Amino acid sequence: MRVTVFGATGAIGRHVVQQLLDDGHHVTALVRSPAKLSLTHPDLTLITGQLSDRTALTEAVTGADAVISALGPSLKRSSTGTPLADGSRALVAVMAEQTVTRFIGLATPSLADPRDKPHWKHKVLPVMAKAMFPNALRELTAMTEAVTSSDLDYTIGRITNPTNKPATGRIRAGFLGHDKIGSAMTRADIAAFLVSQLTDTRYQRAMPAISN
Repeated sequence: MRVTVFGATGAIGRHVVQQLLDDGHHVTALVRSPAKLSLTHPDLTLITGQLSDRTALTEAVTGADAVISALGPSLKRSSTGTPLADGSRALVAVMAEQTVTRFIGLATPSLADPRDKPHWKHKVLPVMAKAMFPNALRELTAMTEAVTSSDLDYTIGRITNPTNKPATGRIRAGFLGHDKIGSAMTRADIAAFLVSQLTDTRYQRAMPAISN
């Protein structure tokens, strides 16, 4: 497949790019600083730009079979503005223009899926996020709404505690109150889940919680 990746230079995005290339996909990544990826491969195309650049967005998405986003808002309390939310709305519009329908991304259980049952994470995580990372929560909420309110065929994996431990290969996915989902998950396994959704149809237009 031809897969466009956003957030490719981040801790999860790097794993996504590498796993896609290892699986034989062609990857196009929109990056602000290509040198940060420190990866070369004949099936990797880097486009320099950012989410606010509509021309770069269009170039990155054109011809793609799917988009994987490993973007996440800044957790700095000093952060202001909504660049990722604005960029997500622009990305959704460009995907519609280019008739690219498959979107795979990330959020947290601070945001509920309609399939969830009442769960402590719905009560605790939003309060913690609002107190500690208010702008990040606003960004994440708006980013997610931009996708879920669109006609895109999306899957958004909700993560709680990403770690840098080695991949385990053990991935749990489901909905809070229904399925046994933990909190910790290695970034390599998060990436593996995202990549697996290219061919897994169980969570289309859904936001499963995921963990090891």
